[in-house]
Amino acid sequence: MSTATKSVIVGTAGHIDHGKSTLVEALTGTNPDRLAEEKRRGITIDLGFAFLEENGVRFGFVDVPGHERFVRNMLAGAAGVDILLLVIAADESIKPQTREHFDICRLLGVRRGVVTLTKSDLVDTETLELVRLEVEEFLRGSFLEQALIVPVSAKTGAGLAELKKALFDAAMTAPVKDAARYFRLPIDRAFAMKGFGSVVTGTLISGSVAAGDEVELFPSGQRLRVRGVQSGGKSVERATPGQRTAVNLAGIEHTALTRGMVLAAPGKFRKTRRSDVRLELLAPARKMKQRTRAHFHAGTAETIAEIFFHGEKELPPGGSAFANLISQI
Repeated sequence: MSTATKSVIVGTAGHIDHGKSTLVEALTGTNPDRLAEEKRRGITIDLGFAFLEENGVRFGFVDVPGHERFVRNMLAGAAGVDILLLVIAADESIKPQTREHFDICRLLGVRRGVVTLTKSDLVDTETLELVRLEVEEFLRGSFLEQALIVPVSAKTGAGLAELKKALFDAAMTAPVKDAARYFRLPIDRAFAMKGFGSVVTGTLISGSVAAGDEVELFPSGQRLRVRGVQSGGKSVERATPGQRTAVNLAGIEHTALTRGMVLAAPGKFRKTRRSDVRLELLAPARKMKQRTRAHFHAGTAETIAEIFFHGEKELPPGGSAFANLISQI
C-alpha cells in the first residue's frame, strides 16, 4: 500500500434518533453534536464533524441532521460526500427520513456506501434478519444494492470492527480528487477563534490551499489572504481535496462570512444566476410545471430558482428533462 494518506468524506444519513451521532462517536471518539441545544434535545440540528485515521485512510465524518425540518442542513453536509453511511435502527427499520435522505444522496450522485443496522443489541436474531431482508429489498436496483449491511451496537461495541473494515474497503474504491484543479471550498461554518480571527470550514472539493495563498470570496468577489489551514483538527502546510478543511482568513470579520459562500482560486470563476441542468423528478413527487419556483441547493448554498424547460411544458413524476434554472438573487 502507498504511504500517502487518502482522504475521504463519509456522510451519515438516516431517520431521526436512529443513532447516527452515537455511532460516529463510537467510531471516532468524538461526539459530533457541537451545539448545546443538540445535546439538550438529543438530536442533530446542524452539521457535526469528526475524524478517524486508520490504515492510511483519513476519514472525515459529516454527521447530518435526521429531522425533516433540518433537511436544508442535511443537503449542505451531503455535498462532497464520497461514501454514504446509511444508518437504520434495527428496532425500527426503514422510516420516512431514511427514504428521504437516501433519495437526496442518490440525486447528489453519491455512488458508494455502507449500510449499518444500529441498536442491534435491542432486537433478537430473528428480528435482525427480518430487518436485513427489508433493507435489501429497499436498496434493490440502487447504487447500494451490493453494499455491505453491518449490524452494530454502539453500546456494546459489537460490529464496530467490521464496520470500519467495510468503510475502508469502500474508501479504496473511491476516486482520488484532483489537487491540480482550481481551488474551491464551499463554506458551511464561519466563526471567530480567539487569537486567530475569522475561520471558515468546509469540504475541500477541488484544488488545494495553503497559508499565504490569496483566495476570492464568492459571491462578493473580495480578495482575502489565508493566514493558516487546518485539516482533521491539526495544522497542515497544505490542505488537499477530500479533506474537511478549516481556513483562517485575514482582512474580514467572521460576521461577514456565512454558509453558502465559496472560497475559490482568484480570477478563475465568476458568479451567475443561470444554470443549465438535467432535472430528475422522483416518482412520489407531483408533476412540475413550466416556471415552477423551487429551492435550489448547490454546494452549501440555498436559493429560490425558477425552472424553464427546454421544449417540454411540464415534467411528470419519475421523468427527467433539460432545463434552465434562474436564481432569484
